[in-house]
Amino acid sequence: MQKSKTLSVIANKKIDKSKLDNASKIILELQHELKKYINTGHGPFLAAIYDSKGNLIAKAANSVVNKSCSHNHAEMNAIKLAEKKLRTYDLSKYDLSIYVTSEPCMMCLGAIIWSGIKEVYYGVPSKRVTKITGFDEGFKPDWFNEFKKRGITVYGQIETDAGEQVLQDYVTQGHIIYKPKRNYFAKATRAIHK
Repeated sequence: MQKSKTLSVIANKKIDKSKLDNASKIILELQHELKKYINTGHGPFLAAIYDSKGNLIAKAANSVVNKSCSHNHAEMNAIKLAEKKLRTYDLSKYDLSIYVTSEPCMMCLGAIIWSGIKEVYYGVPSKRVTKITGFDEGFKPDWFNEFKKRGITVYGQIETDAGEQVLQDYVTQGHIIYKPKRNYFAKATRAIHK
């Protein structure tokens, strides 16, 4: 893979340098750790949930293929673990942040809203995930602003080069790119790769 030019970090509010530095550190650690998960049959995405004091609450990898469940995305798995650990479906009172190796898909965005997580930090943007891997990341109209309206802070495109390399390695090593068969997706994927 040709090394991409690092993308600029984007956010739905003014960027706090200390939060960005912390997010960069966590996302780089997740990208490094993700390689081990991939080697045990997990998909190429990892998510971790931390509280405002920096305590890890939950961490989970994508387990769609190895658990035969289409909604076992890393974010969904991490949220389920956090809710189980904290014994609640409403995480809002815990002031939690989720860190993800790639931009959440449309399903995971809904789960983040409904869970009560307050901040989202992600690595590789969906367009790059789709271009590198062929995963269908879904239709997500104006989600940055929709999260802002709901009081959810988002920082994106953090440490993209490291994340893109992990995704490229996943593809190169011949791991499964899971997606339903449909004509629309084949046409859309071809259009993206042009």
